Amino acid sequence: QVQLQESGPGLVKPSQTLSLTCTVSGGSITTNGYYWNWIRQPPGKGLEWMGAITYSGSTYYSPSLKSRTSISRDTSKNQFTPQLGPVTPEDTAVYYCAGGDTFGRSYNFDSWGQGTPVTVSS
Repeated sequence: QVQLQESGPGLVKPSQTLSLTCTVSGGSITTNGYYWNWIRQPPGKGLEWMGAITYSGSTYYSPSLKSRTSISRDTSKNQFTPQLGPVTPEDTAVYYCAGGDTFGRSYNFDSWGQGTPVTVSS
C-alpha cells in the first residue's frame, strides 16, 4: 500500500518560498502511469489542486498558480518536492500530497498524506 508523508516548515514569511517534501513509501514514484499531486485547503475553503509530477518527471500545474509553482523529484530518495513562491498570507493552508493514476481537480487519488499546515505570516 502506497503511503505519503509531507514534511516542511509550519511557518513561512511573506515573499519567501514554501518548500515541502513528499516522501513515498510502499511504491516507487517512477511506477508507470502514476501521478503525484499537490493539493491545499485554505481555512474554511475547499480543496485546491495545485500541480502534479508524473512517473516520468513531466509536470502539470494549475493555471492560476503556474507562475509561482514548481515540482521536482529525487528518484533516489523516492521523494517529490513541491514549491510555491513568493507566498502571501492568502497561501495559508493545509497542504497535501497525494498519488494515483490521475491528476487534477477530480481529487480521486488512491493515497493521501495526512497533510501539513502552513501559515504565511511575518
